[in-house]
Amino acid sequence: MRGAGRAAVAGLGAVAAVAARDLLQREHTLLRNFPVLGHARYLLESIGPELRQYLVAGDNEERPFTRDQRRWVYASAKRENNYFGFGTDNDLEYTAGYAVINHRTFGRAVPPSHPASAADVSLPSAKVLGGPRGRAHAFRPASVVNVSAMSFGSLSGAAVEALNRGAALAGCLHNTGEGGLSVHHRHGGDLVLQLGTAYFGCRDEEGRFDLGRLRDLVAGAPVRAVEIKLSQGAKPGLGGVLPAAKVSAEIAAARGVREGVDCVSPSRHAEFSDVDSLLDWVELLAAETGLPVGIKSAVGDMAFWDELTELMATTGRGVDFVTVDGGEGGTGAAPLIFTDSVSLPFQLGFARVYAAFARRGLAEQVTFTGGGKLGLPDNAVVAFALGCDTVNVAREAMLAIGCIQAQKCHTDTCPTGVATQNAWLAHGLDPALKSVRLANYLATLRRDLLKVAEACGVEHPGLIDTGSVEILDGRTASTPLGDVYGYEPGWGLPSAADRAEIVRIMTAEDSPQGGAAAPSEDAAG
Repeated sequence: MRGAGRAAVAGLGAVAAVAARDLLQREHTLLRNFPVLGHARYLLESIGPELRQYLVAGDNEERPFTRDQRRWVYASAKRENNYFGFGTDNDLEYTAGYAVINHRTFGRAVPPSHPASAADVSLPSAKVLGGPRGRAHAFRPASVVNVSAMSFGSLSGAAVEALNRGAALAGCLHNTGEGGLSVHHRHGGDLVLQLGTAYFGCRDEEGRFDLGRLRDLVAGAPVRAVEIKLSQGAKPGLGGVLPAAKVSAEIAAARGVREGVDCVSPSRHAEFSDVDSLLDWVELLAAETGLPVGIKSAVGDMAFWDELTELMATTGRGVDFVTVDGGEGGTGAAPLIFTDSVSLPFQLGFARVYAAFARRGLAEQVTFTGGGKLGLPDNAVVAFALGCDTVNVAREAMLAIGCIQAQKCHTDTCPTGVATQNAWLAHGLDPALKSVRLANYLATLRRDLLKVAEACGVEHPGLIDTGSVEILDGRTASTPLGDVYGYEPGWGLPSAADRAEIVRIMTAEDSPQGGAAAPSEDAAG
């Protein structure tokens, strides 16, 4: 019987193969005899993403951002109703890895009753950036949510201007990206200057880093910190090329390169070659500018982080902040293998990096920033619980200023003018209007983070600990977040002094507390 069964299966396989071959032959004959149908087929394939996005996909099926997530960002940016009715449509009962936030019945923080009460909150960082290392221009970031690195060149000038104006309205930081500090970055927003491998804006005619030009640049612009980009989550270990056709006069001026010539970003830095020389360069930049200096990196080989923390613990040199970029983060263009499979996703990568600092007693001295789809409140709350002090938003900020997730960033044909250098397409993006929408989105995200913190019984999202989040293992079990990533008690929180100070800041202003009515005479307490 077993032999007969195998023969039957083999027979079915042969029949299927013949049927498939016949189907392909018929398709080729049809396309050969009716070429219009052939062109129609490729037309339908080219607009497949749009057809799926608007007609086929469900509310939670699309990637990287679902329809529900985009709707929340769009509605928040326009100050429309961003609530959802009827209850969750997420499959949380059967989704392993789903994060659930544990609210507290009685907590230290007693929030105002109205859910929109925190709509105008600034929500500063719980840590002073550069304070522990005594940098001359150390400061407390005014917002725990800031605009991530997106270069002029990858984005249009109008988009960069909208982001900078929006950051100014929202009182948050705007990272320049590695493409240099352009005229579009000078519309009122405070800046984090990112230095990539090509040192755009701070290089001489031969492409070498020029310290004098860096000093002049930060002296003439509202630069609050310097970030050395080691790698990016969506394409770690790669260099890049901006084709000559895209190197306009504006881009050439911002980057310090020749107009109309291929603009190359090397895959590695020339100013340092190992962790020891990296720390020397960090201290040089900090001494010359007085600014906090940090690094941005995706997470792969942990040997780098182990050596970094060992040298910081033993030599007195160190970075002021660490930006960890998750592998689920975005990019303008990258090979598919890099976007899909190189570098760890945010939670796993960040937890490993934080643990390396915590084991050597350094976590309280460093400001941690997270990136990689953290512009959604649920993801951001988990990031804060793991030890982030601030989060950066990139694609969510793009959505707020008009991006429709067309995924044309690499083609220079972005239909909304966000990720293109095509002047005709970019002309449709109004920076004055879109900057307000970005500010609205940032304010809404901060409001939601504060409301969740208050539901957890604390005054600030940076005080949410790993015990406030559980990770579902399926329908019948869950694991506390700290246990998932091997955290020790107290990990993920600022120092006691920083916690006390941020509580003081958050409770300094008089605001209504508790319920809508005063306690009755026979209230129990």
